[in-house]
Amino acid sequence: MANIKQTLEELMTLDGAMCGAVVDSASGMMLGSIGSGVDLEVAAAGNTEVVRSKMKTMRALGLSDVIEDILITLGKQYHIIRPSSRKEGVFIYFVLDKARANLAMARRKTQDVDKEMNF
Repeated sequence: MANIKQTLEELMTLDGAMCGAVVDSASGMMLGSIGSGVDLEVAAAGNTEVVRSKMKTMRALGLSDVIEDILITLGKQYHIIRPSSRKEGVFIYFVLDKARANLAMARRKTQDVDKEMNF
């Protein structure tokens, strides 16, 4: 089992990794962060709204399912938001350089670190 620091360090081993955070979606506050390239405090708060909005939309549609991840593709970056399967109300936010990252590997890595995260 990995703590938050170990979880974030493991994310950063992936090619193209720029930064990441573990975020409390109730408050929008970071529980931990690593790397640079994005203002993670602003990103944590903003992506909390993304997660809340998607959950609200799913409820409105009557979908009884879970979000595995949310992918935002920018011109130069991938942003992956993965609600934790282990801890309700927490998500992993991961930013990668699109030119250097393998998206499939990045999605798999976020899934794997989520399974190992313990806090």
